[in-house]
Amino acid sequence: MSRKPRLKGRAARLARLFPARPRQAARTPFVLLVVLLLGGGLIGLLVLNSALSEGSFKMDDLQKDTKSLTDEEQALQRDIDSYSAPDALQRRARELGMVPGGDPAFLDPNGTVKGVPSAAAQRSPAAVRPPEALATLPAFPSAGTATAGASPAAASPPAGTTVPEPAATAPGVSPTAATPTTPGR
Repeated sequence: MSRKPRLKGRAARLARLFPARPRQAARTPFVLLVVLLLGGGLIGLLVLNSALSEGSFKMDDLQKDTKSLTDEEQALQRDIDSYSAPDALQRRARELGMVPGGDPAFLDPNGTVKGVPSAAAQRSPAAVRPPEALATLPAFPSAGTATAGASPAAASPPAGTTVPEPAATAPGVSPTAATPTTPGR
């Protein structure tokens, strides 16, 4: 016969605040919360993984573009280097009818001339041709194919001068199309 003693006063008020027997928490909301958290985490990982793989594909495409642009830049740099080489500049200048300059003279700020200038070597006016005429210029005939009325000496260029060969161009392409140009000049 064990009976719980009856509480009075303050103890009774405190006892009413606490339940007499411990209640079991409902399991359904807890299990549902855990399942939702796990499902949300898995979906988040799936979205993150697909975003990373999409970024990887974009990076691969950008690397291919970078490689092709680098190759193109190197090819253009090789063209620039070949056009700016001293022998190429000299050959192109001769094709345009330019001649090497003579000895230069220099002016001081006070107006006095230092050095003795000399004139550039003269070329005959017939030897100076515009660039467009160089592409269509026929080669000099050899001594064996000279015309009947002309002497072989008249058919060949003068001794000591070089005559530029016409530039080979594709049919239908203007001769100036092969000449590199810089935008803005």
